[in-house]
Amino acid sequence: MAKRIVIANQKGGVGKTTTAVNLSAALAQKGKRVLLCDFDPQANATSGLGVDKNSVPVNIYDILISGAEPKRGIVQTKWCDVLASNKALAGAGIEMIDLPDREHLLDNALNQVAEGYDFILIDCPPSLELLTLNGLCAADSVLIPVQCEYYALEGLSDLLGTLRAVKKRLNRKISVEGVLLTMYDGRTNLSLQVAEEVKHHFPGKVYATVIPRNVRLSEAPSHGKPIIAYDRFSKGAEAYRRLADEVLRQNPC
Repeated sequence: MAKRIVIANQKGGVGKTTTAVNLSAALAQKGKRVLLCDFDPQANATSGLGVDKNSVPVNIYDILISGAEPKRGIVQTKWCDVLASNKALAGAGIEMIDLPDREHLLDNALNQVAEGYDFILIDCPPSLELLTLNGLCAADSVLIPVQCEYYALEGLSDLLGTLRAVKKRLNRKISVEGVLLTMYDGRTNLSLQVAEEVKHHFPGKVYATVIPRNVRLSEAPSHGKPIIAYDRFSKGAEAYRRLADEVLRQNPC
């Protein structure tokens, strides 16, 4: 059965989607069967893998709200499989409120396809509302990207509070997979200070790999490619390959 990792942080611009796309591709490059579930209405993970979000006949909204078969929503790309999203998902949180077992809609959908994969990664929106709650309820663990900036830890207490509540009431198996430092610049004191502060708050949970500020990494989504395909020799590509190695050491399969 697939290991399910939700990538979450209610703070925007921390590298959630970049990590979802590039970690998925790096794991697949290492021979693992990977499904990336794009659970963000912006659908950037979908387009980041070269999929036209407006032409996919069945997307994650159709699966959750209209009861479409999950297998029909899976799109195969050159790098990994993806459950596509689009802007219709933006209203799903409201529509889900009156549905039975609303917190487990995504979990129930992924249960139908999980046997075909080693890893399922879930890219969540930058919020703590019902979509993210579904992601947390569907996952075994949460990977938390943290940007190396002044307000890096702002709001993380809310995420951890939500995680504790989910673990207590809805998903007892969920845990912190790891904390990933993103947009790291080792030449600045700020990045070094943030790294030390994050390690202090999450002892033993911070990945050795850090994701650097990298122009090629920023350019890759506009070409519909993960960084390992856009520029496999870039610092960003090397960082995500190292991260994939760390994830595999934690989750041998």
